[in-house]
Amino acid sequence: MNSDRTKSFRNQWVKILAGGLLMAMLTPVAAVEPTPLMAELAKLSGPDRMKRLIEGAKKEGELTIYTSAPTDDMSALTGEFEKKYGIKVKVWRSSSEKVLQRGITEAQAKRYDVDIFETNGPEVEALHREQLLQEVVSPALADLLPQAIRPHREWIGSRINIFTAAYNTKLLRKEDLPKNYTDLLDPKWKGKLGIEAEDLDWFQAMMSLLGGEEKGLKLFRDIVATNGLSVRKGHTLLTNLVASGEVPIALTVYNYKAEQMKNKGASIDWFTIGPVAIARINGPGVARRAPHPHAAVLFLEFELTDGQQIFVKRDFAPASKNIRTPLTKVPLRFIDPAVILDEEKKWAGLYSDIITKQSK
Repeated sequence: MNSDRTKSFRNQWVKILAGGLLMAMLTPVAAVEPTPLMAELAKLSGPDRMKRLIEGAKKEGELTIYTSAPTDDMSALTGEFEKKYGIKVKVWRSSSEKVLQRGITEAQAKRYDVDIFETNGPEVEALHREQLLQEVVSPALADLLPQAIRPHREWIGSRINIFTAAYNTKLLRKEDLPKNYTDLLDPKWKGKLGIEAEDLDWFQAMMSLLGGEEKGLKLFRDIVATNGLSVRKGHTLLTNLVASGEVPIALTVYNYKAEQMKNKGASIDWFTIGPVAIARINGPGVARRAPHPHAAVLFLEFELTDGQQIFVKRDFAPASKNIRTPLTKVPLRFIDPAVILDEEKKWAGLYSDIITKQSK
């Protein structure tokens, strides 16, 4: 990757999260109070709860979601929601950083068009800190993994993004794959390794698995110096490059995307380097000033119930503790989105200095 592109990635991340977000924390968005109707619906309970939500949502007739989920995955979810309830879903899709940026920008302008934010853990956690999300009381929470439920409950994890490695099955044999990160120092991996451009949350969480920050940072410096890393923007792009053979082995893909491609016949498979994988909870949050409050709360309920089986069918790891998949047996180390926000400047700097600036 050339230095201009590397710089642009770094500047984009820092501007949105380190610059835009930290400045917003110093001069926060004016407190967004929920409408009286949203405040009421968020606390609904009892046997007639769903009946009231459905009737109100049908009258509203539509729902708007801001998301970073791949179009095909989000379409599978919204399509079933539309089919079940007859409510039209409008989706605006961009990167998780731009979902965050748009949410903050619109709130500053007192423009309230979005009903649901559906994106990565750190960004939706940032929306909580900006007081843009509404806690919703839901019986569905009792069926979720504890990691899926934030202390404030203003957004809920619906699925787990598991960071794994992936390899091209025509270029590499399973028995030759690295068993641990130290194996990546072998010169045979020179020019064969790829990584995503902004996985600083994965990078931060990895340090505890590598014997601490000092040892972990040194190991990655040595890997980059010895064999280089091809840095690519976007996990789906990186996964496609592995399947095509342009990147024989990638260190940070989302396992579900590799599994989807594998099931369609692509020359790709995923694996874990070491016994533990890094995981991040992602999911929806209801906007405090959602223009379609019944539909917003109904969609949250749908994603945490019916949506769990939809995720399984699309090779995601669902947040439900009652659904077992092949991934259930994979030991996971969960990223703490609050820590990522608090230490973003530090880890963005380290990731840039060690990974992106030195990439080959």
